Amino acid sequence: MSERVLMKGNEAMAEAAIRAGCRHFFGYPITPQTEVAAYMSKKMPKIGGTYLQAESEIAAINMVLGAASAGVRAMTSSSSPGISLKTEGISYIAGSDLPCLIVNVERGGPGLGGIQPAQSDYWQATRALGHGDFHVLVFAPSTVQEVVDLVFLAYDLAEKYRMPALLLSDGLLGQMMEPVSFPDPVEKFAEKPWAANGHQNKRPHNIINSLYLKPDELERTVVERFARYAEIEAAEQRYQEYLCDDADYIIVAFGATSRVSQSAVDTLRAQGIKAGLLRPVTLWPFPKDAIRAHIPHVKSFLSVEMNMGQMVDDVRLAVEGKVPVEFFGRTGGVIPRPSEVVEAVMKVAGGDR
Repeated sequence: MSERVLMKGNEAMAEAAIRAGCRHFFGYPITPQTEVAAYMSKKMPKIGGTYLQAESEIAAINMVLGAASAGVRAMTSSSSPGISLKTEGISYIAGSDLPCLIVNVERGGPGLGGIQPAQSDYWQATRALGHGDFHVLVFAPSTVQEVVDLVFLAYDLAEKYRMPALLLSDGLLGQMMEPVSFPDPVEKFAEKPWAANGHQNKRPHNIINSLYLKPDELERTVVERFARYAEIEAAEQRYQEYLCDDADYIIVAFGATSRVSQSAVDTLRAQGIKAGLLRPVTLWPFPKDAIRAHIPHVKSFLSVEMNMGQMVDDVRLAVEGKVPVEFFGRTGGVIPRPSEVVEAVMKVAGGDR
């Protein structure tokens, strides 16, 4: 690990990708993620890497498809409207079973919305990041240090399972500065026998493809892919708990909102209300097993989000109607205050008394 340095979230993310072995970045500027591309534009030429500002978001994601086909660690980053433009290419990447890193530094929406932080792309990230039957790994950091750590993990798991990984940041995490330490640079990579990177007459030609004109063949590949997804759901649910063991009320919050929610938990505990925080680190696979483990002792769950209610659906699916699940959110780029979360929990607790 390196010494701790003070860095902006977006720049720390870019540096982490470089140290994780990314040498091919393709992007297009959009606020509030532009610092990622700007950092890459300065650093990549100095280390023998490739930085290319594409003519559009659509072009950028298809360049990632090409680079990933050759077995290298490739990356693109954007913000909410730009991710929407990339979704067709992301589906091609998933359909070709290719690993890569995609970053969404979320902003408010819909439409052009605003440049302030939001979490209103949860449904897009976990449900509709492109057409067809597929998933991507979705990671939700809550600190700049975790941004760094999850970049390394995202690349490793993307290659392990041969699928895209999405890092879901937001305007708050992207623009704030915190001290971070970086893991040692990755210098050795696993062989990729599937890559289209030259066969030297030592193996058969590899063809990267997502087109299957025979329905039975396409169905077989999708079913096989979902068998792999089931393994991922069993092995890769990641989360963090804070004062949940004896909690009567558990807040479920991810990313920047979890920081606010942890402060609310401390205030509630000081007032004698047994509150806890369960923070999903992976949004897919969603940590439903961790939520279910608390059903026997919890009176209710409260999903706190910077949107109009999206992750709350996954919390309700995990709980299966066994205890109440409530929602509190702010949207449009408004960050909830700890006092508002405290008030929301107090309202739920009042109804239980």
